[in-house]
Amino acid sequence: MASERKILARPDLVAQARDWRARGERIVLANGCFDILHVGHVRYLQGAAALGARLVVAVNSDQSTRRLTGEGRPILDERGRAALVAAVRGVAAVTIFDELSVEPLLRALRPDVHAKGTDYTAATVPEAAVARELGVEVAIVGDPKDHSTQALLARLRAK
Repeated sequence: MASERKILARPDLVAQARDWRARGERIVLANGCFDILHVGHVRYLQGAAALGARLVVAVNSDQSTRRLTGEGRPILDERGRAALVAAVRGVAAVTIFDELSVEPLLRALRPDVHAKGTDYTAATVPEAAVARELGVEVAIVGDPKDHSTQALLARLRAK
């Protein structure tokens, strides 16, 4: 499947997830801004993909990324960021979301696992209460958080 075809609107994603679930496939949800894809993002997505049969990645929209990260961001637009994430091996589907929290998507999708990066702990995952309410397992995956878009941009600006 071409990576662009993996980018789905929420209703289409929910329908696709229903089909996967009917086949007994374990669904994992990961999320983030993914502004300037780097090795930390790839390792996070690989770790998330290893937890199930189908990895769904929710990419923050331009509007929500700007609200979360500040003026001047995102560097790449939402369609570009979604296409890059969709091209990562192991990613089954990508959706773009406007909310500041992934909780509404968790409720709509009801994945088996919600994967977060190592910048979180089980105690600090913002969506942990909703995940518990829905019976969704929360997993921390990826390598230590010593890569960040913000640090990368600071290094580029310093040069």
